Amino acid sequence: MTALIDFAAIVRPKSPNTALMAPAGVTGPVAPDAAAPVFDVAPGELFTRLLRVIADRREWQLGEQDAAAFQVSFVAVTPLMRFKDDVNVKVLPAGPDGQSTIAAYSRSRVGYSDMGANLKRLNALAAALKTS
Repeated sequence: MTALIDFAAIVRPKSPNTALMAPAGVTGPVAPDAAAPVFDVAPGELFTRLLRVIADRREWQLGEQDAAAFQVSFVAVTPLMRFKDDVNVKVLPAGPDGQSTIAAYSRSRVGYSDMGANLKRLNALAAALKTS
């Protein structure tokens, strides 16, 4: 299982097999691949949604979680080759109106290139959080 991480201390490998989605300023000097969406719910509600979305996906296995920090890790198992990819998500407050956002980092354990699978996974996660 993957452990919880410090998003401000992420060091990405040279290989193109990771994806990072986060609001500006959360990941230190590392630039995200995609901006994180803003959700019209408080961080606690978004964290509850996140846990529900992970539990609903048979191919995602929940790892560590810190409810006080609104952070989780999970392993995503690819359908065809059964590769295991590590994913971390942290729910963050976003703005004065009780909104929230996420920082999410997905990375492959094996292989040089993920052919876009990690970014696709993060986009699917964000979409599921919007509709759940």
